[in-house]
Amino acid sequence: MTYPSNWLHTWTWNGLEVSYLACPSAAQGTPVVLIHGFGACKEHWRHNVSALQANRAVYAIDLIGFGRSAKPMSRLRDEPASEHTIRYGIDLWAQQVADFVVEQIGGPIQLAGNSIGGVVALAAAERLEQQQHPVHGVVLIDCAQRALDDKRLSEQPPLRRWGRPLLKQVVRQRWITTPLFKSLCRPGVIRKVLLQAYPSGRNVDDELVQILLEPALSTGASEAFRGFINLFDDKIAPELLAQLKTPVAMLWGQRDPWEPIEEARRWERFNCVRSIEELPGLGHCPHDEAPEVVNPLLAEALQKHEREAVEPTTP
Repeated sequence: MTYPSNWLHTWTWNGLEVSYLACPSAAQGTPVVLIHGFGACKEHWRHNVSALQANRAVYAIDLIGFGRSAKPMSRLRDEPASEHTIRYGIDLWAQQVADFVVEQIGGPIQLAGNSIGGVVALAAAERLEQQQHPVHGVVLIDCAQRALDDKRLSEQPPLRRWGRPLLKQVVRQRWITTPLFKSLCRPGVIRKVLLQAYPSGRNVDDELVQILLEPALSTGASEAFRGFINLFDDKIAPELLAQLKTPVAMLWGQRDPWEPIEEARRWERFNCVRSIEELPGLGHCPHDEAPEVVNPLLAEALQKHEREAVEPTTP
């Protein structure tokens, strides 16, 4: 995916380079920041940016550890801190997004996130609320449910619960995580994973494989992987939704193999959740699998949030 060069920018955040896309618009809608999922990058929004640009400025950001952003060495919770390491997790990425909004955009904003990017969007919105920075809405696209988090351990089968201490010891070892990551960074493996995530098979093309492969081959990418697979006690969406005041809309592929729609339906109980739009036949990344379906729904959700910001309604 090649964006116009004047849309591509670098921002220095806490001494780390962050790559982002800024797509201007003549329209006056509230700008939206698009937040990718694990292993993805800003180019994963390749089929969405231009469609959304009709009504608002569009930003897409590479989270630290992904895309063309910096990929420092990982530090787990119990490892000693140093200036050359970073603790990957929702707090890091949420603060990155919140600071980006304040420093690079400045005014009212909307956030949209896919997979783990959805959790990041919720956590960033929570931070911005605390700073009294206007957030008009959040759109979750197959938000990560983080079933392996310790807070959900009771939901796991007995064997998985018993094996959790061993799993934690294994995945912290670089001599295991680095070769494992390298074994996944092959075009054939990436394509197989994508065909699970995109059950219709649509848009699983050479361009997409290259979009995901290139950053994964860059220096430091295995460190973000190590940090991520060690997130056993971090933010989960329900605890954020329970506190959030910002309106939330959800778009969800009914055939998502990793984030069951049944759990997403239960999230409608939270006051901030305004709607869930179920997408028949689509999987974990419906915005890329079927942009012709998702783009109008995403644009409509953003517009509804804007109207509510002008004329607040009772949930």
